[in-house]
Amino acid sequence: MPRTIDGIAGALTASRRMEFYRQLGTAPLEQAEAVLRHWWCEAMLDTDPDGDRITVATLDGTLPLASVRSVLARRQARGLPVE
Repeated sequence: MPRTIDGIAGALTASRRMEFYRQLGTAPLEQAEAVLRHWWCEAMLDTDPDGDRITVATLDGTLPLASVRSVLARRQARGLPVE
């Protein structure tokens, strides 16, 4: 999914898309990037077949955790960006 306004909006359901546009449209400029990041994560969960399981595990406190260092090392080993 493209990490753009249109990419995020296209991945959300109609009601969630309206909330995304509302939050983005009312956010001060210095908060717009945070709104985009938040909704990109929401859209990624919406399009992930395991999204419901991940959400439940997160809310229950049972989601396995990893350090940022270990995640960056795995991404580097796979040749993925670590920006």
